Amino acid sequence: MRILIATCTVDYSGRLSAHLDPAPRVIMWKADGSVLMHSDGGSYKPLNWMTAPCDLTITLLNPEEEADRATQIWTVQAAKTDDRLDIRIYEIFSDVSHELGIDPGLVKDGVESHLQALLSEQIPQLLGKGWELVRREYPTPVGPVDLMVRDPQGLPVAIEVKRRGGIEGVEQLTRYLHLLSRDPLLEGLRGIYAGQEISRQARTLAHDRGIECLILDYDAMRGLDDPHSRLF
Repeated sequence: MRILIATCTVDYSGRLSAHLDPAPRVIMWKADGSVLMHSDGGSYKPLNWMTAPCDLTITLLNPEEEADRATQIWTVQAAKTDDRLDIRIYEIFSDVSHELGIDPGLVKDGVESHLQALLSEQIPQLLGKGWELVRREYPTPVGPVDLMVRDPQGLPVAIEVKRRGGIEGVEQLTRYLHLLSRDPLLEGLRGIYAGQEISRQARTLAHDRGIECLILDYDAMRGLDDPHSRLF
């Protein structure tokens, strides 16, 4: 990756035209061929960019011969379209290149698979004595429901787990219940909608369809927080 901090102008042509007046900016040229221009604001979103694949041509200029005193022109041409960036560079404050290598990727904590795994291990603690796990990823004709358990009376209960539960998840669990209820071995089947958060609309819809809601405390399930020792 090459990172240039410089005063520059940027002109984009392609599906439309766009121009950035002279100002100090960060120019990033990545190993995959993409180019991004950033300012000191706007969070993560670049001011302008060109996605890979594209080609970069750097033309060195004699500022004494240039009317606007530019020292370089970076021409970024998309490989498969007519999209093009022309970056005129004036004063360079920093120019750094470094080989970053292959990134291992983002590992998310608290995703639905983690919640599902923890809940499957803590069925008696979270649902009560006498509850037991039948299996995770219980198959249905339209995809697996996250957990199948049995309550203290031995009746089957399908559990769908979400980080943030909306009405879409209630609809999903409803479809699972409708299909699974055809199995004579699952007589008396009901559902539980579990999540770290469940919206008011989802709660209302779940209640209307006879589905219980269960709020999951992820930190407590991981042993990082003891809800019984809290004052509030």
